[in-house]
Amino acid sequence: MDVAGTGARLGRWVRHGVRGVLAGLAAVGLAFTNIPLLAVSVVAFALAPVPYLGLALVPWTMTLVRMRADLERRRASRTGVLVTRPYHPPPQPAVAGGWQRFRWTVTDPATWRDLAWLLPGAIVGFTLGMVGVLVPLYGLAGLTLTPLWIWLGTGWYGYGATWSIDTVPAGLLCLPQGAVILAAGLWVAPWLRRVDARFARLFLAPTEAAELRLRVTQLTTTRADTVDAQAAELRRIERDLHDGVQARLVSLSIMIGLTDELIDRNPAEAHKLLAEARESSGAALVELRYLVRGIHPPVLAERGLGGAVRALALSLPVPITVDIDLPGRPDTPVESAVYFAVAEALTNMIRHSRAHTGSVSVRHADSALTVVVTDDGTGGADPVAGTGLRGIERRLAAFDGTMVLFSPPGGPTVITMEVPCALFSPRTMPSSGTD
Repeated sequence: MDVAGTGARLGRWVRHGVRGVLAGLAAVGLAFTNIPLLAVSVVAFALAPVPYLGLALVPWTMTLVRMRADLERRRASRTGVLVTRPYHPPPQPAVAGGWQRFRWTVTDPATWRDLAWLLPGAIVGFTLGMVGVLVPLYGLAGLTLTPLWIWLGTGWYGYGATWSIDTVPAGLLCLPQGAVILAAGLWVAPWLRRVDARFARLFLAPTEAAELRLRVTQLTTTRADTVDAQAAELRRIERDLHDGVQARLVSLSIMIGLTDELIDRNPAEAHKLLAEARESSGAALVELRYLVRGIHPPVLAERGLGGAVRALALSLPVPITVDIDLPGRPDTPVESAVYFAVAEALTNMIRHSRAHTGSVSVRHADSALTVVVTDDGTGGADPVAGTGLRGIERRLAAFDGTMVLFSPPGGPTVITMEVPCALFSPRTMPSSGTD
């Protein structure tokens, strides 16, 4: 029996449950912000006919509502429920107020869906959050506090619906009952959080019309990004070939020519040049292999995405927990794009987050490949501040993929990547063409 493995799985299960309880507690607190936002929004729309005041108040109020909705979308993404932003692009040129911004706000269907979510979202979030918090606390009370209260002589205490407690033996009987309820509470808390996230997705996710509009906008943007990225990649390959392998091959050709001239007159010098040519050919082969590895790593072709991500995690100086559940392999271009996206995310973690540990989870469900990269670093990651995260977005966008970032100051950082794709058996998938 693998005691260490069982203990590690139990520890992960407990941590997962505790995070679910804390998320439920956060949901209870955030539910109280929805009602004031709804009240302020009603007042703002009531004052909309007032000249100047309505034009400024409605967009400002809806900015607060959208911030709250975006927070809920990020919280949903941490449970694996991806909720993309459905809003129309802002007017160009962007202005702080005025008729254009007012019209942009009120004519966006997502505005009214956000408002429609505030009240039911508060009710559902509060209810599920309270259940997720009170059940484990109820079990914890029976597990720890009941015997203590009896020993302190505080009198009769009723726990559960099975028996009343007024003696020490009756209190001790609560220990197994409390343990069962505590375990059930830790198990159900993450599940309740996912239910809350799926309910929020009903209101906060794009409608079919919005998804079509966003897809057209995304395709227009990503087409240009993909063309630019491919052109840059071709220039990099051309530069590497010209400055590296080509230069060595030219040198090798010169050495062979000199050897041909010296082989009869000076055999010793010719043998020396042949040895140098052999070394130069070996170096050229190594550079060529590194160049091919940058295009499509051999470990990816040999082991698939799961094995390549595990090998990548082992090469990093920070402990990375890898959880892979893939019954097959995606197409080679998708597999390569996801691998390099994970590599870029882990590289950013090592360079910028000052994290002590990280994790990578890869799943395939509902015809989509979902990858979640997390770390316990300082957080504060921003796609606008650097090219790494924007590069991930562009790489995934070429395959209709998306990236959702949750990185508050102080951490943790959670990057959720999703790419629609099908999986193939290793025996039937197309060859990558890599030796």
